[in-house]
Amino acid sequence: MSYSPPLAAALSGATLRQLAHWRKASSSRGAVLVPEVSVVRPVLYSFRDVVALRTCVRLRNDASLQKIRRALDTLRGDLREREHLSAYRLVADGSSIYLVEPDQATDLVTRKANVVIHEMIDVLRPFYRDGRHIPDLLQPREHVSVDPAVRGGVPVIEGTRVPYDEVAALLRDGVPAERVSDYYPNVTASAAMDAADFAAYVDSYDPSREPRAAAAG
Repeated sequence: MSYSPPLAAALSGATLRQLAHWRKASSSRGAVLVPEVSVVRPVLYSFRDVVALRTCVRLRNDASLQKIRRALDTLRGDLREREHLSAYRLVADGSSIYLVEPDQATDLVTRKANVVIHEMIDVLRPFYRDGRHIPDLLQPREHVSVDPAVRGGVPVIEGTRVPYDEVAALLRDGVPAERVSDYYPNVTASAAMDAADFAAYVDSYDPSREPRAAAAG
């Protein structure tokens, strides 16, 4: 399973413009993140990409894009780290960006001596970006979950393999939440409402959905 840019944006907190910008190399530095699945249309991201994108969004709260690119250059160049970006714990403190390891953190921007960071940030947990609430990656809604081992990580109704968007489509077609169980016996009315709410959240990252919403209204 792979993630379209709008779904990757909704799960990571990045905007579609940021995703496009981060896929491109600058004049002097490499791309922030090249999608694992497909970098050409249709652009598709992997679950690891989404985790890495959440890291970048969190860093952007406390650091400029220039610092992030410089930190990644240090990570990939000077330190010769070649794992996927999602494999590293990166945090920013307002002045620099650090590669966090079990007992220390390496400064990736100013390249000063190693320092110890006591407060770690879990990139999977919810956070706010530009006033928008970015949900927990593995539990974006109470009854919607993300598990790379289930349908490749597509958000599903918790405890099932039913994709959230299939349930949301039923509600958009006029099926009452209480009747969704006629189609999917394990999907409760509450779960159906959560699926619809999450679908609306994902659509908010996709400008192409706006004309449809207006037409539907």
